[in-house]
Amino acid sequence: MLGCTRTALKRTSTLISQCRHYAYTAEHESMKDNLTKLIEREINPHCDKWEKDEIFPAHEVFKLLGDNGYLGISKPVEYGGLGLDYSYEIVAAGAYASINCGGVSMAIGVQCDMATPALAKYGSHHVKENFLKPTIAGDYVACLGVSEVGSGSDVSSIKSRAHVDGNEWVINGGKMWTTNGTQADWMCMLVNSNDNPNPHRSKSLICVPMNTKGVSVHRKIKKMGMHSSDTAEITMENVRVPLENLIGEEGKGFQQQMNQFQNERIYAAAGALPAMDRAIQETIAYTSQRQAFGKSILDNQYVHYRLAELQTEVECLRALLNQCVEQHVAGEDITPQATMLKLKSGRLVREVTDSCLQFWGGMGYTDDVIISRLYRDTRLMSIGGGADEVMLNVICRYMGIDPSSRS
Repeated sequence: MLGCTRTALKRTSTLISQCRHYAYTAEHESMKDNLTKLIEREINPHCDKWEKDEIFPAHEVFKLLGDNGYLGISKPVEYGGLGLDYSYEIVAAGAYASINCGGVSMAIGVQCDMATPALAKYGSHHVKENFLKPTIAGDYVACLGVSEVGSGSDVSSIKSRAHVDGNEWVINGGKMWTTNGTQADWMCMLVNSNDNPNPHRSKSLICVPMNTKGVSVHRKIKKMGMHSSDTAEITMENVRVPLENLIGEEGKGFQQQMNQFQNERIYAAAGALPAMDRAIQETIAYTSQRQAFGKSILDNQYVHYRLAELQTEVECLRALLNQCVEQHVAGEDITPQATMLKLKSGRLVREVTDSCLQFWGGMGYTDDVIISRLYRDTRLMSIGGGADEVMLNVICRYMGIDPSSRS
């Protein structure tokens, strides 16, 4: 039976590899292989402890990745990056999915694809030198400050404010659900910076050192999943930072953050896909060995049909990811496609992990197996970075069927 299991898993892996996009080269595969080996050697042996501790040593892990060139794959060479195109970032995101706890891969995503894209694209030499460069090196841990108490997916409704006093910004407010928040050295913070009645023109992104007077970690948030990732509520009271810490133009922060969200949504999907592959393959391995009523669970037609159905859905989603990556590398606006990708990824990963966990029976409900960790960690996909309902709203606007777009 074990030989049959290995054959089935090998065939599934071959099927998945055949569905990769033609644009991925030997260089992409080499990067993925090297990063995966690094993860297996230096990160995965510690994941169970980090999950129990509900935090991982971000500075230690990020320095390891920075020293090996993985925190600035598509960032400018002059600031320590590799200067490669974004497809290499996606390959790395897929490799990070091999980390045995989703919280670490999510934290890395914040460092590479959530807190720094706007800084790399719009930032002055000053902010790139003082914030981007040490973040790429792994000397700094970054966090993103967008969501607030009462302002989650509705970014335009944030209340945090910054006003000019001499040569400084004075910031008051707070941020919620801040990944890396208890360990971060700086925050890419979205604030209201003027009184323009148009909420899309009243905001700016500012780099805020977390050791600045007036910045405090109000609390560390206990979560359903992503246990190894520290998530914090941050408060700011009369925090003063230099005017030159502004990213790009004043009043353009909303648009910059919307562009930054595209990277976040693609990264999230790129990590969700191998997580789904893993859930299916681990379930094949388990159900082929688990016996009930004189045969393996896998031998039941409903079980192997359902797994085949799920793998088919995964491959369809992978095709959309490849399309998004190709268009993003070409410099096209992929807002509707990335939004659809995020929506479908969140919904499908819930379906895959829920269906697979069911086939594990009682074992699936324990912390002893990877499927339960995948189930609880990936549930965030439909909430974080814009809830499903917000994604649907964006798609409707692009289709011209949202009531506000028809009035």
